Amino acid sequence: MSRRRTDGVPGVGADRGRPGRAAPGRRGRLPLTGPQRFLLGGSFLITLGSFAVLPYMSVLLHQRLGLGLGTVGIVLAVASLIQFAGGVVAGPVTGRIGLRRAMLLALGLRTAGFAAFVPGLTSPVLAVGALLLVSAGAALYLPANKAYLVEGASTARRPRLLSASGSAFNAGMALGPPAAAPLVMGSPGVLFSCVTVLFALVGAGHALLPAGAADRPSEDGSSDGSSAAPAAGRAPESGAPHPGPSPFLVTVLSVYAFMFFQHYLALYAVPRTSAAFYGAVLTGYAALLVVGQPLLAERVAALSYPAAVRWGFGAMAAGMAAIGAGGHAGIAVGGALLCLGEIVLFLKNDLEALARSSAAPASVFGRQRLAAGIGAFASGVLGGQLYGAAESAGSARGFWAVVCLQCLLLPVFLLRRRRTARAPEGSRAGVG
Repeated sequence: MSRRRTDGVPGVGADRGRPGRAAPGRRGRLPLTGPQRFLLGGSFLITLGSFAVLPYMSVLLHQRLGLGLGTVGIVLAVASLIQFAGGVVAGPVTGRIGLRRAMLLALGLRTAGFAAFVPGLTSPVLAVGALLLVSAGAALYLPANKAYLVEGASTARRPRLLSASGSAFNAGMALGPPAAAPLVMGSPGVLFSCVTVLFALVGAGHALLPAGAADRPSEDGSSDGSSAAPAAGRAPESGAPHPGPSPFLVTVLSVYAFMFFQHYLALYAVPRTSAAFYGAVLTGYAALLVVGQPLLAERVAALSYPAAVRWGFGAMAAGMAAIGAGGHAGIAVGGALLCLGEIVLFLKNDLEALARSSAAPASVFGRQRLAAGIGAFASGVLGGQLYGAAESAGSARGFWAVVCLQCLLLPVFLLRRRRTARAPEGSRAGVG
């Protein structure tokens, strides 16, 4: 006999039947509440505004404000570190003030940062301070946004909610740079003013969101962030084996491998094709992410974690090999394969981290952001050395061959490490 199960967030519909399975006749649809629709639309607008500015930051700091390239690199590295590693504060902050207030605080920081860029266009100190404010806001906003989106949602709904969120963010990333191109150098003050107004309006909309379970005060007067956690993520019972390696470690290595593509494709592709073709590859990549993530979400969720690790890194390895083969076709096919690897690994890592943890979702997503920051930092440090050595040897293709080999070896290391860790348990069980 089936029972009606209501989710923990007001307005989220109920599933029928066994937990974790979609209701009959509704597998192809993702029912969304009004707040969830607003968050997805807001995610698009936030990244649209952010990526109208941030990709051009090195140009603005160097050419307009006269900072040396070494200084620019340090500023951007610190900003990236704050944006990623700062995600670990999302859990404590949301636990104290709630998800909605955390998002409002984050958007307030980002709005103030973009507003400070207007006078900062003539002051390097103000510009750097504004960039750090924007980065701090981003560190707090994304974990809180994802946590509010999945709060109270059933296991069956989480993959499609997170994939829809990823699609909204990626759509904004794709459209932001070309939308800002006419203004970024000629009228940057107008651009920053428009972005400031956009963030202020989105922030005002967030103030109208209903309070979720994590925003309602508990008996001790504090926000009930931890008590809401079991609705969105429950650690496996003690003694139950984890189906694969640590999501934190896999996220570190996933981002580490992926960022070789992100950072060095331009250096490789533009001289061998053209800037226009490179731009087309990036646009196609973003479009494939936007469409592919929701379509593949349920299939990715159904994979075991070890299988997802093999498929994800396998697709990345094949993509790196295709790029190394060179030519327009190789680079285009390589980009599509890297996109597939990103969809599988990044979504499955978040789902697995949620499923294994009894912590509040914002804390889980904050730790995942920290893992991504570690991976991106390691890739940036090592990647420049590898690419420089390959160019010095007269074969940039050797760079992609080395990265391909790493992508092939990483799942072997991850899964072998897991089997080695479990071996003593099996030995003890056999003796008993």
